[in-house]
Amino acid sequence: MQKTDMKVDILAVGVHPDDVELSCSGTLLRHIAMGKTVGLLDLTRGELGTRGNAAIRTQEAKHAAELMGAAFRWNLDMADGFFLHEEANIKKIISAIRAAKPEIVLANAIEDRHPDHGRAARLVRDACFFSGLVKIETRNAAGDLQEHWRPKAVYHYIQDYDLKPDFVVDIGPYIEKKFELIKAFSSQFYVPEASEYEEELSSPISGQDFMEFLRGKGRALGRPAGYEFAEGFNTARSPGVEDLFDLV
Repeated sequence: MQKTDMKVDILAVGVHPDDVELSCSGTLLRHIAMGKTVGLLDLTRGELGTRGNAAIRTQEAKHAAELMGAAFRWNLDMADGFFLHEEANIKKIISAIRAAKPEIVLANAIEDRHPDHGRAARLVRDACFFSGLVKIETRNAAGDLQEHWRPKAVYHYIQDYDLKPDFVVDIGPYIEKKFELIKAFSSQFYVPEASEYEEELSSPISGQDFMEFLRGKGRALGRPAGYEFAEGFNTARSPGVEDLFDLV
């Protein structure tokens, strides 16, 4: 997984290598511009996807992380489609959390069309809690015992289903860069000029209409808050504020 421990402000987790780019990369770009550090964690290599393969998607993920300016991108090599909510997988995520020590974790949608998304959401949320327990021992890549660490907050980004967000983030200034990051996965999405794009293999996300759908979804999420484009998030617990003027 990780080469060395590296603390970041935000750890964005996706069960598939393109989940983060599709659903919360505008939010990450905004916070990177604010001086925050971001790390990416993929649970699987997306090897069951209709297009591409694990090797191609790994290279695409690396390229997308570089374009974003992420501090790192790690992969836990869980089984796409068949990973379980079990001790071994929870401890893999705990080890990554303790290595990155994020203040905030972003995770998959609580409920979604793809069954991996909701299952990963619970897995990551539980791992964030257990990561704070002293009696659960994990070791880093160097074999050293890790200190316990619990993130301050876990937020679940909205994916395919139109879930009602608990809050949205303005991504208007970053919308075009977000689509650049998405198109880094040229085997998966509408990038017909790319050698990885397989015209004969169709999937629900490979057509030009899917890009139009994403843009429309961003507009719909932003409209109630007065933003041109936004990304939405759900919380498992009510967030607290100390200043009403932090809310707009």
